Amino acid sequence: MRKPQLANVEDLIAAGLVPEAQREAIGKVAERYAIGLSGTLAALIDRDDPDDPIARQFIPDPGELVVRPEDMADPIGDAAMSPVDGIVHRYPDRVLLKLIHTCPVYCRFCFRRETVGPGSPTHLDALDAAFAYIAAHQAIFEVILTGGDPLVLSLRRLADIMARLGAIEHVGIIRVHTRVPVANPALVTNALAEILRNTGKTVYVALHANHPRELTGDARAACARLVDAGIPMLGQSVLLRRVNDNVETLEQLMRAFVRARVKPYYLHHPDLARGTAHFRVSIAEGRALVGALRGRLSGLCQPVYVLDIPGGFGKVPIGEGFVTGEEGAYRARDFQGESHLYPPRHDAVALDEIAREA
Repeated sequence: MRKPQLANVEDLIAAGLVPEAQREAIGKVAERYAIGLSGTLAALIDRDDPDDPIARQFIPDPGELVVRPEDMADPIGDAAMSPVDGIVHRYPDRVLLKLIHTCPVYCRFCFRRETVGPGSPTHLDALDAAFAYIAAHQAIFEVILTGGDPLVLSLRRLADIMARLGAIEHVGIIRVHTRVPVANPALVTNALAEILRNTGKTVYVALHANHPRELTGDARAACARLVDAGIPMLGQSVLLRRVNDNVETLEQLMRAFVRARVKPYYLHHPDLARGTAHFRVSIAEGRALVGALRGRLSGLCQPVYVLDIPGGFGKVPIGEGFVTGEEGAYRARDFQGESHLYPPRHDAVALDEIAREA
């Protein structure tokens, strides 16, 4: 497991990413939440842009210490849905397997920011109970490896975990959620791809990226090593104020995913994690952006805009409605915003006439 290249306030100041005048303010944030920024992502930051979207995702902000009444320590209810250590069982057919709380980078908007960090305990010592739980529940078809980031584990440890999951007959899908291909693409080796491929199960890798600049040439090459090994990839993003909350950036991001052979999957509405209000957009803003994407991108590039209901009740699609009910029929809005009756009125009349003649 590699330590992030920039792991504290001193590192950020030395790299010119935090001014000396903010040492005390950022230090207070660091006392509460983990700091970690890989050299790969640090190199993408435009130090002349005070609102750089890469910096905004990873450089601590004093606003993180502002807690709103709606903020929650566990916004998606992991703890309430955790029957044994390391397992979150929210849906009948799938579980999260939280292996580790360490990440290659620490996002300032993270919904698990209260638990992740280099000093946090891992779930690795409790894996026997977690695997026993999965084996005992026949309805579990899909296991999602998360944390933290499972791809920061050693290849030996990861191989053991994949082999143990591969031995559980009713598990059909293993999904790996990660930021490693964009944060530290050198970790995505052919050896890693082979470990993921040789499980006897279908394995998907879900890549988290929020801005098109994250998908560098090295990141695309890392994705290619996985895809060329036969591992399909999905893309996940969070809708973030002053990072990607405009249709042009989202369009570029989704196309960048598809060019890298990564299918856009979810666009997450930001969670109510403590100290993250400055990242949030409204659902109305999000719906308008997703609606605008419909007129600019093919279906291949469209993510599903989702809200994780606070309290552990799961995800629901919240995209703009393109079909609405109207007097026994429906009204559908096309990608140019024009409204159309379905079935068309003349077709309905014709069917009535055919029925009368019969």
